[in-house]
Amino acid sequence: MMDPPKVEACADALLAAERDRVPIPPITERWPAISALEAYAIQERIVATRLASGETIVGWKVGLTSKAMQDQLGVDQPDYAPILSGWFPPEGESIPFDALIAARGEAEIAFELSSPLRGPGVTAADVRAATRGVRPAIEVIDSRIEAWKIRLPDTIADMASSARVVVGGPLTPLDDLDLTTVGVAFERNGEVVARGVGSAVLGDPAAAVAWAANTLGSLGVTLEAGHIVMPGAMHASVPAARGDTFRATFDGIGSVEVRFA
Repeated sequence: MMDPPKVEACADALLAAERDRVPIPPITERWPAISALEAYAIQERIVATRLASGETIVGWKVGLTSKAMQDQLGVDQPDYAPILSGWFPPEGESIPFDALIAARGEAEIAFELSSPLRGPGVTAADVRAATRGVRPAIEVIDSRIEAWKIRLPDTIADMASSARVVVGGPLTPLDDLDLTTVGVAFERNGEVVARGVGSAVLGDPAAAVAWAANTLGSLGVTLEAGHIVMPGAMHASVPAARGDTFRATFDGIGSVEVRFA
């Protein structure tokens, strides 16, 4: 196991990389044997620092749930991180491009919980029963690791490569909505650059939320009522440039837009 000073040093380096917009070399280059558990310890240190500065946890993200994203980033299993209030701007508020390093966008179906979820044993049916509704969402991912040169421990430590989460409206009750067949068209500056479908996300986006509830439950963490849970991208991520506008339009759910200023 990495000793506490190494965990703290890695967390501080990633926080500084975000602040200064200067990425660091992959953690796995310096410590090739680092485990996912050790990487989550680094993530937890970052979260503790941000919470101490006044931020709050507004939900959770699950990453790397689609084959497209796993292939794109060269990893083979999902990961998770909390969504912090400082990374949760309202739709319509431009995202400062200079605050990011190597931003990319991806469309996701955001779950809004009406009751808590905590594993073990949470199923996709349990997730649907605990969901107030879903919203169209775009996650802006970013890497504080140089050139997106990441292995699984790198992205785990780096807040699952999250940067911003933007959700739109209206809230759509699940009712008879089959999330596995919901399609999305992802546009950059009016041109469709990616398409996806709900089944790309672990076969069912609700299954990805169940995975998060069970994984976090084993650590004593509950997905709380009111939390937003992002189950993962429906397509490979799309790079952003200054002035770009991303728009994700979902079948039966609506659309959401993000602009980089």
